[in-house]
Amino acid sequence: MIGRLRGTLLEKQPPWLVVDVAGVGYELEASMNTLVALPGPGEPVSLYTHLSVRDDAHLLYGFAREQERSLFRALIRVNGIGPRLALAILSGMDEMAFMRCVMDDDAKALTRLPGVGKKTAERLIIEMRDRFPHWEPAEAGLGVASGGSTAADVRQDPLVDAEAALVSLGYKPAEAARMLVGLEDEASTEAMIKAALSRRLAG
Repeated sequence: MIGRLRGTLLEKQPPWLVVDVAGVGYELEASMNTLVALPGPGEPVSLYTHLSVRDDAHLLYGFAREQERSLFRALIRVNGIGPRLALAILSGMDEMAFMRCVMDDDAKALTRLPGVGKKTAERLIIEMRDRFPHWEPAEAGLGVASGGSTAADVRQDPLVDAEAALVSLGYKPAEAARMLVGLEDEASTEAMIKAALSRRLAG
């Protein structure tokens, strides 16, 4: 099991990133909260990881915080929640925001996340209520409602990249395009995605 990687960030194209560890490039999929928290390519990074072994692939997921990985692992144990939906949930809100939704029985807020309907939201609330570890509050600036971002890889067409990333999270193309209206002046693809998700959840 690969539990943690420390190396140099080579590439960041949401929701994917590549980390060089002693000359080996590890490709990971990550939540938007983790991607926004990371520095730009060429900078050192340290990520908690989860390795998923399937018959057709070995998939590696990266997390900026250990508690985000803990929630990911708890989510994929819920019936009907796979790694892709778990990442979409973690992209839409941070760990503490998700915990508040569960503890407050706030199914409405959960249904604003891609792929989460009313029945899935209710199942999450029931099954996740007793699964939370003892967490410290999430670091300031990493929640979905926080502003600003760290340095990021500015690609040639960040708007196209942002729309593709939202679609990969489960939003329909037309919905992803609507979420990005008016965000063309954001500094990076990650900032665009963060702002679109914040606006979607504020709903």
